[in-house]
This record gives sequence, structure tokens and C-alpha cells, in this order.
Amino acid sequence: MPDAKSNEPARQRIVRVPGSRRARLTPAPDTDPSPDVVTNPARTRKPHGDAGPNDARLRDDVPPHY
Repeated sequence: MPDAKSNEPARQRIVRVPGSRRARLTPAPDTDPSPDVVTNPARTRKPHGDAGPNDARLRDDVPPHY
């Protein structure tokens, strides 16, 4: 699709973000800029039949280096 100002095709543009070290790009032509939402089925909670008294706490604990 040609740009209205010239014969060059439409392209992404670089946009400066005030107060940020990084610039961002505008969405590419003819694309959907909304993010894809992907769910990870391995991270969903499943009931455990043989659960001990502190199994839920052990699964939810985060190591201190996180």
C-alpha cells in the first residue's frame, strides 16, 4: 500500500518516548497490534489426591533469590 506522500510503501515509524531510554515502533501496516494472550495449561492448579499438610505452601514458596 503506497504512502500518500510518496511512492514508498507504508512502514513502521520510530517514536521517541519522553523519559525513556528506548524508542518504540508503531504497529506494522495491515497487522493487529493487540497482544496474543497465551495461557500455559501446565501452570494451572490440579487437585492432588495425596497432598500432605504443607504441600500447597511448598508449591507456592519462592526462593529468596527471586
